[in-house]
Amino acid sequence: MKAIILSRPGGVDELQYQEILTPQIAPGEVLVRVKAIAINPVDVKTRTGFGIYRRLKDDDPTILGWDISGVVEEVGADVTLFQPGDEVFGMVNFPGNGRGYAEFVAAQESHLALKPANVSFQEAAASTLAALTAWQAFTQHRPIAKGERVLIHAAAGGVGHFAVQIAKYFGAYVIGTSSISNRDFLLSLGVDSHVDYKAQPFEKIVSDVDVVLDTIGGDNIDRSLQVVKPGGTLISIPSGLSESVAEKAKARSIHGFFFLVQSSGDDMRSIANLLKNGRLKAHVSKNFAFADMKQAHLDQETGRTIGKIVISI
Repeated sequence: MKAIILSRPGGVDELQYQEILTPQIAPGEVLVRVKAIAINPVDVKTRTGFGIYRRLKDDDPTILGWDISGVVEEVGADVTLFQPGDEVFGMVNFPGNGRGYAEFVAAQESHLALKPANVSFQEAAASTLAALTAWQAFTQHRPIAKGERVLIHAAAGGVGHFAVQIAKYFGAYVIGTSSISNRDFLLSLGVDSHVDYKAQPFEKIVSDVDVVLDTIGGDNIDRSLQVVKPGGTLISIPSGLSESVAEKAKARSIHGFFFLVQSSGDDMRSIANLLKNGRLKAHVSKNFAFADMKQAHLDQETGRTIGKIVISI
């Protein structure tokens, strides 16, 4: 099969196309013929030697990628949820080695869900890591109650645009930050109040927030603490909370933490139901061919992606 190998950490030229053996599945695994792949900021960070590269560096060959959709080709012993021919999607073995940049992927059945028939393979692949991050943030780590005020930073991005929809699903009043060019997109997703972060500091016009989902990091975390009400919560995705910021949060009686998304077939099935019922929709901004993975990485690297970038095979 054809796969994309990371020869060593560095630029996009380190992504090399090679013919390698199709993976053999173990008990509890299925072999998926991949139809689409989604990429994320963690793909870019890991390619450059950061992200979760240390978890993958001893694997030979090193293959990036976790977000896939496709068709089940073969099932291993003890598999009960799927059979050959099923259309599936999921985030495979994160934060481990998913080996998703390939024509075939061996995946644990517990990391996958059936793809809804009304969703394309591209939309399904897009609704994996980013959607799981938002879902787990608002269900496992800080459940959202109806009427709560939720501030979502970079709301037009991968995690952000799913977080908006999921927070609205739970009945929250959603405030989303983005540039003015993405205002209409966010309003179409259900944002109640849009903040143009370029026009003025968000902390000057936002207050009394119950939950902040920060997907930016850096000083955005400190600034976000200023708008959270006592007893509220700040969730940081990219960089986590430093010890000093955690102390500041505690001094304000604010709960501050970060988490790393985990593969979960149960959560994927919840996302599948939302997709099936039209309560959640993936916005695919660009769809590249498998041969154009390097350009997809360069686009992701700009940090200006609206929704998700996907790769079709």
